[in-house]
Amino acid sequence: MRSESSETRHKLLPLSDLPIGLRGEVISVGVTGAVRRRLLDLGLVPGTKIEAVRKSPVNDPVAFSIRGATIALRRDDIRDIYIKPIS
Repeated sequence: MRSESSETRHKLLPLSDLPIGLRGEVISVGVTGAVRRRLLDLGLVPGTKIEAVRKSPVNDPVAFSIRGATIALRRDDIRDIYIKPIS
């Protein structure tokens, strides 16, 4: 991850913790392997705006709006993606 101020780092949260209805900007993608490739192919790269849209009945997966598409992602696959909440 690029060098950021302490204040900025404290505002980052894992994508898996983004509340429904809120938006964020992807800061880093710390996922590896095939899952990383899939997420990058879906457009989940630093700078991308993302919104948590809805949860499944058992809270996993979660649907996100990414670049105009709704994508369901498992919490285990996205806990190492960090976002900065935006209003």
